[in-house]
Amino acid sequence: MKYNRLIPELTVTNIDRSKNFYTELLGFEIEYERAEDKFIFLSLEEAQIMIEEFHRDGWNVADMRFPFGRGINFSIEVDEIESIDQNILQRNSPLYRPLMTNKYESNSEEIIQREFLVQDPDGYLLRITQE
Repeated sequence: MKYNRLIPELTVTNIDRSKNFYTELLGFEIEYERAEDKFIFLSLEEAQIMIEEFHRDGWNVADMRFPFGRGINFSIEVDEIESIDQNILQRNSPLYRPLMTNKYESNSEEIIQREFLVQDPDGYLLRITQE
C-alpha cells in the first residue's frame, strides 16, 4: 500500500461508533486495525485517514470538547457521490449541507463540483466532493 504524504489522524470518543460511521455510512475500507490500541487506518479510493480513540497518553494538546476539529474541514474527492449521499439519507443520518453543485475559481479557471457536508460522530466536518 502506498501511503499519502499527508494523512490526518483524528481522535475519537468511541472507536466502534466511528468505525461504523466511516465504513458503513461513507464506504471507507479498513486497511489495518490495532484493536488493542483502538486504532484504525482507513481508505476511500485515494483518500486516507486514521482514527484513534481518546486516551490520556495520546497527543492531546488541549481539552477535547465536542465538536472536535473546530475550524477545519476535510475535503474527500470520490468518483461516485450519489451512492454515498443516498446511503446517508436512507439511514436518516443528518447532513450538515445537502448535496449541491458549486463553482469555485482557481487561477482564473472555473471548477465545478458536486458536494455535500456531513459531520462524523465527534463533529469533524467532512466535505465529500465529485468533479
